[in-house]
Amino acid sequence: MRALIAYLSYSGNTEETAEYILEKLSSHGVMVDMHRIGIDSPVNPSHYDVMFLGTFTWEDGRTPDEVKEFVLEIGYKPDNIAIFGTGDTQFGYFCGAVDKLTTFYRSRWQGLKIEQSPRGSQEHLIDHWLKGVLQHEANIA
Repeated sequence: MRALIAYLSYSGNTEETAEYILEKLSSHGVMVDMHRIGIDSPVNPSHYDVMFLGTFTWEDGRTPDEVKEFVLEIGYKPDNIAIFGTGDTQFGYFCGAVDKLTTFYRSRWQGLKIEQSPRGSQEHLIDHWLKGVLQHEANIA
């Protein structure tokens, strides 16, 4: 299986979550490419069995412009995108960008929402979510 983790991070929380996902996928034998949205060259979604798209959320639940540009860069709605994101419950709509992107892509998987950093007890949330994504992909292959 081949996967892409594309993410946008300002504070480092979404990047930390992406790196945790990378470690877990790699330990399951998945070949993984990382893509920093707004920094790295464009990607070709057809090269991947599953794509992980990570973002934070701006005030009032907005999706960052760089992530919107990444979506437009892809040019179509692949059906193999799993959405994850970080947020802070004290600032408006918690992980609203995750909800919006999950709906936009009609993702097979519920979006993963992490409160700030993925460290500690939230690692279990990531593990459980990834297990669902990997099981689904294994059943298709």
